[in-house]
Amino acid sequence: MRGTTDEAWRVGLLFSRGGVTGLSDSEHFYGAALAIEEVNRRGGVLGRPIDVVAYDPASDPILYRDHAERLMTVDRVPVIFGCHTSVGRKAVLRTIERRNGVLWYPSMYEGFEYSPNVIYTGAIANQCAFPLIDFLFAEYGSRFALVGAEYIFPREMNRVLRDLIEARGGEVLDETYLPLASEDSQLKAVVSRITRLQPDVVICTLVGASGRRLYRMYDEAGIDRRRRPIASLTMAESEIREIGAERCAGHITSAAYFNSLELDANRRFVAAFEARFGPERIASMWSAASYAQVLLFAQALEVAGTLDAQRLVDAVLGTSIEAPEGTILIDADNNHAWLTPRIGRVGEGGRFDIVWEAPELVRPDPYLAVSAIEPQDRNEAVRVR
Repeated sequence: MRGTTDEAWRVGLLFSRGGVTGLSDSEHFYGAALAIEEVNRRGGVLGRPIDVVAYDPASDPILYRDHAERLMTVDRVPVIFGCHTSVGRKAVLRTIERRNGVLWYPSMYEGFEYSPNVIYTGAIANQCAFPLIDFLFAEYGSRFALVGAEYIFPREMNRVLRDLIEARGGEVLDETYLPLASEDSQLKAVVSRITRLQPDVVICTLVGASGRRLYRMYDEAGIDRRRRPIASLTMAESEIREIGAERCAGHITSAAYFNSLELDANRRFVAAFEARFGPERIASMWSAASYAQVLLFAQALEVAGTLDAQRLVDAVLGTSIEAPEGTILIDADNNHAWLTPRIGRVGEGGRFDIVWEAPELVRPDPYLAVSAIEPQDRNEAVRVR
């Protein structure tokens, strides 16, 4: 993907191809690569191609930090598309701000952050956790178990989830945190407690391989997924395929994108993704998010005409595109995206059946400054289709 002209717009890709989050990070990489290739085939931006410098941090926060520093100082790349986990984002944030670059962060995350040097396009709590809890209360019950990885995203998101559950009169029966690379014995202990406590829903904020192994053990334990599902904010189609669709039918994910969306932009994206990367790769929220970011970047770059951070960020704020998930709008006040929250239930073939969808774009509220923790009109909030 490296260009050959000094006139190219140079950007960095900083997504892991291996390690704990290698599967999801790789999908970010493929989505961004596809969009860059499409932009370049159309003649680039202002007649200049996008040139890529890519590094693989291998899911290691230290490598994220070091590669970000190298991109901005040695490679002189001021714009980086990158990071899947909040650990990775936090590792590069200081470099991005100190060097006055722009980080395009595509992953859903816990919120409670703002940087003038970051464009955040993933869902945050008021766009995914809030509708998920209302849906789960209406469909399954009020008794929950929370299991997450020991780092910032699960800790912060579960803090919000607990507040939402308790404000609705529900109960958190168990809250457990495991290492990012969990041992089988640790996961089996969690499944054993779930079997004993019998919560109505398990909310999983494990990531990567540990999350996939928990889903397999859940199936092996014979727990009825139709009555007692695992709910997630991150479990996407590619991971469902790797776990085995037959092991996952009935589980729930709250996200803005599912590849089963019946939208023209999504049909084009899925077809292009499969044509470029083959049937062994499957489009998901991760590839769709990074794909959309590149299109937003190209649109803003055409207006700004420069990779200067301030002018580029100014050009993207308040703008929108028609992405595979529908309209995405970048909020002018907080650099986060207005999105359409959705809830999907895994069907027998591994595709998500969309069982709830917000009637309109939801404004991002990263600090939960205006979002009410207390339940609103639940009949209006949860509309199962």
